[in-house]
Amino acid sequence: MDTRQLAAFCTVVERKSFSGAAERLGVTQPAVSLQIRSLEQRLGQRLLDRSGRRVEPTEAGLRLYRGAQRLLALEEQLVEDVAGEADGELRGTLAIGASSGPGGAVVPLLLCEFQRLHGALVVELHVSDTQAVVEAVARRELELGVVGAARRHRSVVFEPFFRDEVILVCPPGHRFAGRTISLDELREESLIAMQEGAGVRQVIEDELRRVGTRLRDFDLRLELGLQESVKSAVAAGYGVGFISRSAVEADLGAGALAAARVEGLDPVREISLVRAAGRAPTSRGSRRSPRGCRSRCASTSRSR
Repeated sequence: MDTRQLAAFCTVVERKSFSGAAERLGVTQPAVSLQIRSLEQRLGQRLLDRSGRRVEPTEAGLRLYRGAQRLLALEEQLVEDVAGEADGELRGTLAIGASSGPGGAVVPLLLCEFQRLHGALVVELHVSDTQAVVEAVARRELELGVVGAARRHRSVVFEPFFRDEVILVCPPGHRFAGRTISLDELREESLIAMQEGAGVRQVIEDELRRVGTRLRDFDLRLELGLQESVKSAVAAGYGVGFISRSAVEADLGAGALAAARVEGLDPVREISLVRAAGRAPTSRGSRRSPRGCRSRCASTSRSR
């Protein structure tokens, strides 16, 4: 997905007008309109309501806006981390790790766009559970990780990136669909969980401990390794499960899955960037080109 189209879309939503977005972006209003039209055609959805005095996002547009904000923020972080203050073309191999949540939706789109902008760079995305990604970053096998839980590890540092809601999903038409249910009701239903080591599972276990119960107190029938696996099992009617909202936005919008809330639980996880301790942070004030790492992203001077 073209991040320039997403940037134009987000700016229209924020400015509530095409002319305001064009002024902020430094382009013409027809150029902004073309970007939005192309995006709507690609997604097959009307994203903006143009009928009133102000432009407002549709329901589909709101879902896209939330995801696009995360995507554009991650792009900015990644460009800063890899390019730093270098003034040349990036070459070599960039190895990034991601847990199954961000690695299933947000990160791949970003890396595709990033590689298109840097054609001499080979990009590798390694998707695993949070703990495996953290360990690989600590061993400097990966340049950077994007994970769903900040686990203590003396060899890495975490940087908050964005917050992601964890929700209970069920098949449409299920008795939980669209409701706020009690913990007792949840105990009566077959529960599908992520495997141990997954960020989503850690968030749920922490929330359950907070209210005085444990995951093993529920009817846990399946433990699956990927959010996609949990999503497929729930959609097929084998139970209900907790999953990252960002991983199921499209399914909720299409009516393939339904969401429910659990009384007393507020499972929100911080998606974090993880890097080996001692590496330069991605903050604007201290950008540096990564060195001594497996990715070996070299910078060659441009001809002047």
